Amino acid sequence: MDVQSPRIQLVFITYNRLAYTSLALASILADPSEFFNLTIWDNASTDGTVEYLRKEVNDPRIDDIIFSQKNVGQTSAINTIWGGSKADLLGKLDNDCLMTPGWTRNLAKAHMDIARLGVIACWHYPLDEFDEEAARRAGKIQEYGNHKILRHPWTCGTGLLIKRETFRQFGPIQGKATTQYWLHMALKGYVNGYYYPLVRQEHMDDPRSKHSLLYDDESIIKRRHMSVVLSNNNIRTMKELWRRRRRILYNLNSGPWEPRCYVGWRGKIRSLVAKVRDVRAFRWKE
Repeated sequence: MDVQSPRIQLVFITYNRLAYTSLALASILADPSEFFNLTIWDNASTDGTVEYLRKEVNDPRIDDIIFSQKNVGQTSAINTIWGGSKADLLGKLDNDCLMTPGWTRNLAKAHMDIARLGVIACWHYPLDEFDEEAARRAGKIQEYGNHKILRHPWTCGTGLLIKRETFRQFGPIQGKATTQYWLHMALKGYVNGYYYPLVRQEHMDDPRSKHSLLYDDESIIKRRHMSVVLSNNNIRTMKELWRRRRRILYNLNSGPWEPRCYVGWRGKIRSLVAKVRDVRAFRWKE
């Protein structure tokens, strides 16, 4: 890897939700970095996204726009673009996240300095939902030379960077989501997590986002086929969405960083405890 200016290959995946796409893409291209190339992959959108990408998007860092004839899902798009890249670092972006300009800088530098850094991402919740005290109690904020990582066995599936050499070692991502892929890397000794101090990305599907199109059960049912989170987790109601969100934030803030805690009998116990905690929390809330 060129330690002075690592090349970064980003893939931006779209499927409908043009209102999100236009905002997300603008935030990506507002990044002043000249060290990334961007491939846009559209999964057969039908809401005007294709026309928008063809007529209104122009930036020298965009090296290709791929219009898939069918929705092949996210991991297929990632594997195709990452598998053919010769860049030092590989990244993935979704069309429902607003990136902080310059987000690649610290993440790329961390990859250059930390040989065993696996996947590192931007934080995708409001910053007031990060519990620094809990994270420190759990030993999750760890130092690696000049860098700090909020360590966790897996990250979100967007706003992230991974070394191309690491992707080549582990091979194509299987299934519909990246969680198990990141967890497998962590079990092999790689350091995963979020750069610290946290670099923010705003998840527009978060009900707390002012841009969110999810605000009641009807909106979830209407748009669930366009959201990986909703469809992969069979979420049909706001209550289910908030429950999942609460569980993830608990894991990220307070859960152990050791990957062995999330697999085998330890993983089964944690899953059972999480379900009991969810039931108690929502009974109290109601």
